[in-house]
Amino acid sequence: MSDQSLHQTVRVDLGDRSYDIVIGPGVLGETGARLADLVPGARCAIVTDENVAALHLDMLHDSLSAAGLEATPIILPPGEATKDFGHLQQTVEALLDARLERGDLVIALGGGVIGDLTGFAAAVTRRGTGFVQVPTSLLAQVDSSVGGKTGINAPQGKNLVGAFYQPRIVIADTAILDTLPEREFRAGYAEVAKYGLINDASFFSWLEDNLDAITTGGPARTQAIATSCRAKAAIVARDEREAGERALLNLGHTFGHALEGITGYRSDVLVHGEGVAIGMVLAYAFSARMNLCSPDDVKRVTAHLETAGLPTDLTPVRAHIPDADALMDFIAQDKKVSRGALTFILTHGIGEAFVARDVPPSEVRTFLQQMLES
Repeated sequence: MSDQSLHQTVRVDLGDRSYDIVIGPGVLGETGARLADLVPGARCAIVTDENVAALHLDMLHDSLSAAGLEATPIILPPGEATKDFGHLQQTVEALLDARLERGDLVIALGGGVIGDLTGFAAAVTRRGTGFVQVPTSLLAQVDSSVGGKTGINAPQGKNLVGAFYQPRIVIADTAILDTLPEREFRAGYAEVAKYGLINDASFFSWLEDNLDAITTGGPARTQAIATSCRAKAAIVARDEREAGERALLNLGHTFGHALEGITGYRSDVLVHGEGVAIGMVLAYAFSARMNLCSPDDVKRVTAHLETAGLPTDLTPVRAHIPDADALMDFIAQDKKVSRGALTFILTHGIGEAFVARDVPPSEVRTFLQQMLES
């Protein structure tokens, strides 16, 4: 049963491709009714992973059935390794076998891996099939399910193959976050903190004061998720395809993706949100090294992320990094590299991130070497 008083709806304004993000406890059970209103008579496929299927597939399937919508489940293995060409092919072939048409709906039920893979599969199946995001992790609810970035990893790096493809609706049930392992919830929180660090110092201060309440659940959790989604929706509406401002959403990601890549995307070593947490601290520390922000800002960011139970230095991955050049190889493959020039999201302080283009690779390498030696 949903609690309507705790529901919030955020609009992503993209003209005729605009859509709602429905946020609150219990909204998973309303998915069928919402989709039946959105696309009457649609046939559906539910793409999920084995872990999420065991917890939430029956509720979603029952909701669709109650609304008169047929649904075919497609269950994949869990983990970052699923975001590859092989599982993309498997998913597309399953959608074709299910005879979904362009006007039908492909539903991503899961975290960021499932959302990214499913969205890309929907984008390329029949040159574009309807797509719905039902994110089940905190990270996916505040970040990867919103904004239309879809894709898979390649051996050369993370998210290098994909498409911009917007969903028809996002259903973010805050109550199902209680089923997340503690580590996954903490990892998702890194993306929440990111929105304060980009351009909303008052939100970061609020997070510092309300971390316990967000973790516990209730109104503070819904508020944190809705504020994060509004921040992302506003940026996406102004820069859908990352021609400029949207790059700010990658704060911490250039470093973080390199750390994930060098570990071979092993979730037992590092999950995405943990990489982002370390990456944001590195971005602040590098900014301080370049005399762009105060060392006190670095200490404040580090302290909050540590309080949230997140890693803030290279300790978890140090054994996987032979030297700074190995990390630089992954950074050179990052999507934010343009004609070989490095682009980083740096900062002048809390809530004052900016896009820094033509960052000298020698400065980055020296900084990383110092971090490895510290």
